[in-house]
Amino acid sequence: MRENEHVFTIGIEEEFQIVDPETRELRSHIQECLKSEMHQSVVELGTEVCRDAGCARQQVVHLRSNLAMIAARDGLKIASSGTHPFSHWMDQLITTDERYATIVQDMQQIARANLIFGLHVHVGIPDREMAIAVMNQARYFLPHLYALSVNSPFWLGQNTGLKAYRQMIFERFPRTGIPDPFESLSEYEDYLKLLVATGCIDNAKKIWWDIRLHPFFDTLEFRICDAQSRVDDTIALAALMQAIVVKLHKLLRQNVSFRMYPRRLIDENRWRASRYGIDGKLIDFGRRCEVDERELLHEMLEFIATEMDELGNHEEMAHIEKIMREGTGADRQLAVWERTNDMKAVVDQIIAETYEGLELNEFAGQGQSLGAA
Repeated sequence: MRENEHVFTIGIEEEFQIVDPETRELRSHIQECLKSEMHQSVVELGTEVCRDAGCARQQVVHLRSNLAMIAARDGLKIASSGTHPFSHWMDQLITTDERYATIVQDMQQIARANLIFGLHVHVGIPDREMAIAVMNQARYFLPHLYALSVNSPFWLGQNTGLKAYRQMIFERFPRTGIPDPFESLSEYEDYLKLLVATGCIDNAKKIWWDIRLHPFFDTLEFRICDAQSRVDDTIALAALMQAIVVKLHKLLRQNVSFRMYPRRLIDENRWRASRYGIDGKLIDFGRRCEVDERELLHEMLEFIATEMDELGNHEEMAHIEKIMREGTGADRQLAVWERTNDMKAVVDQIIAETYEGLELNEFAGQGQSLGAA
């Protein structure tokens, strides 16, 4: 395989809020239109396998546009952020589905309160043994990706003081967060077999780490990011993850290993990313000191610059730099809150950004064709 061959495909899954434009509350209604997630006010859409970021952009725009048209038929809007600023999970209906009934039965209140919205990105990597090695090393970059994606500063009508509160809700679940490194694919598979054999899980999809080797697809799945309001942010983050996988894969094929750090250290940076986004400091483990997040992000972009170029992700690289200059989704939400002191205005901002670049007229009168994941 030549290094520039596009075996590192992309698949994107986005979770959307269904919102009443009058009250700005979540609406448990969409199950009447199409398949929802565990809460009926949550819909997940997934692209097909995409060769590159350009293809992924077309599909994300198509899916968002069609979902917006379907919601509009019932007088509703769609919104994309890691949490809804003020709607309460107790007011949301649980989808009637055996899978979700099992999760609620197992997790109880933890599952019922899990009213959050994420961005999941799959990067194709056919050699699963190599994928485990790449996953081990990619863990280091998860806080960097998290900081760029923070988009959930509010929860139940309160400013949490964190740039991303979504993961604080989700990590109540077991088998979440940064995974430990695995020595081999067989060690990973033995771990899964043990959990199934002992009744901890009934299938490997109930491993919900921030990055995981997907149990059914030959992909590495990045799960740490908040749902993004803007299409541009979603695509730029996906392109960044793709380039990280390509870079680490390339180094491994050259028998060069990126240094692996233990989970306990990466967790420190994960917390800092959640609290401060791109405005804080992360630990540079090599230099054993705190470093401005933006400085480490620039180092990361330099690290994968050649791969971004090879993949043709020039626009996406420029957009990551724009996020670093102008701020994240959380920063924009907080700016509206500080200016208006009005949670409904924050919801309006999220909705407006979610609709940026959509092609709503094109989909008028078309069917309900959605690539639901």
